[in-house]
Amino acid sequence: MAIQDIYPTALRLLGRPVLVVGGGPVAQRRAKGLLDAGAKVTVVAPVATETLRGLAASGLLTWAQREYCTSDLDGVWFVQTATGAAAVDTQVAADAEAQRIWCVNASDHEASAAWTPAVAVVDDVKIAINAGGDPRRAMALRNAVATALETGDLPLRRHRKPGTDGKTPVGSVALVGGGPGDSGLITVRGRRLLGQADVVVTDRLGPRELLKELAPDVRVIEVGKTPGHHPVPQLEINRILVDEALKGNRVVRLKGGDPYVLGRGGEEAEFCRQNGVEVEVVSGVTSAISVPAAAGIPVTHRGLAKGFSVVTGHEELSEVPARPDHTVVLLMGVGQLRDSAAELAASGLPLDTPVGIVESGYLPDQRVTIGTLGTIADQAEAVGVANPAVIVIGDVVRVSPFAPQHFKTADYSTITPNRPRVRSN
Repeated sequence: MAIQDIYPTALRLLGRPVLVVGGGPVAQRRAKGLLDAGAKVTVVAPVATETLRGLAASGLLTWAQREYCTSDLDGVWFVQTATGAAAVDTQVAADAEAQRIWCVNASDHEASAAWTPAVAVVDDVKIAINAGGDPRRAMALRNAVATALETGDLPLRRHRKPGTDGKTPVGSVALVGGGPGDSGLITVRGRRLLGQADVVVTDRLGPRELLKELAPDVRVIEVGKTPGHHPVPQLEINRILVDEALKGNRVVRLKGGDPYVLGRGGEEAEFCRQNGVEVEVVSGVTSAISVPAAAGIPVTHRGLAKGFSVVTGHEELSEVPARPDHTVVLLMGVGQLRDSAAELAASGLPLDTPVGIVESGYLPDQRVTIGTLGTIADQAEAVGVANPAVIVIGDVVRVSPFAPQHFKTADYSTITPNRPRVRSN
C-alpha cells in the first residue's frame, strides 16, 4: 500500500461499539485511545494485561476472556487487531473486510485496510501523522509538530464563531512579559499565546522581531512610551485591552521584561477583571536581573551582595540600603543618573562603589560602561549612554568580565562587544 493510496480522515466513535482483538501492550494502548475517543470497547483475548483487566473490572470496557470468533464483529463499527499472531490478525481482518468494517491489522501494515497514526493533542488540536509505515519516523514527526505548537513556532490561533445566540463570545487578554528584547528570552507560554492572538498591544521594548512572524490579519497596536513622552496614556491602554476583548478578540499585551515588575501589569489586569474580561498574566524574564546578567553581573553574589533593590528614580534611593554589598538596580534611570548618584553618595555610599551600565542587553548593539559612583555620570555623558539601559550599583559589578583588572583606579572605559558575552541559546 503506497502512502498516496491513503485517504486521511478522522473517526467519531463516541458511543459506538468497537472491537480490540488481543490483550497485550499494543492492544492496551489502542484500547485506551479508543476509550479516550468515547467508544464502547470490547477486548477479546484469553489473557490481558493488568491495566486492561483493571479497566474491565471498573466497567470502562468489556473483556471477553477467550479466543476470537467471527461473531465478535456483529454490530461493530471499527476493529483493531493486536494479538501478536499473524494468522489470527489476518483472519480478523478478512472477516472485517467481508462485513465492510474498517480494521487495523497490526501484523500486516501493508495489507491493513486502515492505519493508526502517531497522535498528539495540543490544546484543542489533535495531530495525526502517518509516515509511510515507519512508526518511529511518525512519532518523531508528531513530537516535532507538537513541540512547535506548544512553543508557538506554529500558531494555534483559532477563529472565533458566533455563539448560539448569534453574538460573538467575549475574548480574553493575556499580559505577556517578553523579556529584555531578545526573541529567545520570551517564555514558551508567552510565545504560544502570541501565536494565538488576534490583536497585539505592544510596547517599544520587548521581542519586536516576533511581531514580524504574526499572521497578516493580526492587528498590532503600538502604545510604547519613552522617558517623558507617553503618547498613549495608561487609562487609554486599559480601555483598548477591554474594548478589543469585548469584540471577541484574543488580545496579547506584549511588554518588555515582566508585566508585574514596574510594568503596570497589575493596573491592567485589575481593569480587565472589573470589566468582565478574562485575563491571564504570563511572567517574563525581568530586565532588572537579566540585563545585568548579559554583562556577567549577578545581582547577588556570595561574599559581595546578599540582596538587591530595584528602583526607577532617584527619589526612592533614600529608602534603599546605601552599602556596596547591597545591589541597587536602576531602571529607566539614564536621564536621572547624575541625581541618583548624588542621592546615593549623600546617603553614605562610597564614591568608589562600582557602577555598571548595560545598554540594549542581549541585542547585537549591547554596550557595557563600567565606572564608579563618582565617575559614572560623566562617563555616561561622554559616550552618549541612552535608553534602553539598566544601571547596576554595588560590588557585584566587580564580577563582570568587562570590569577592568585594577578596579579601584580611575581608569574605566566603555566596552562595546561585537556580540553579548551572555546570551540565550
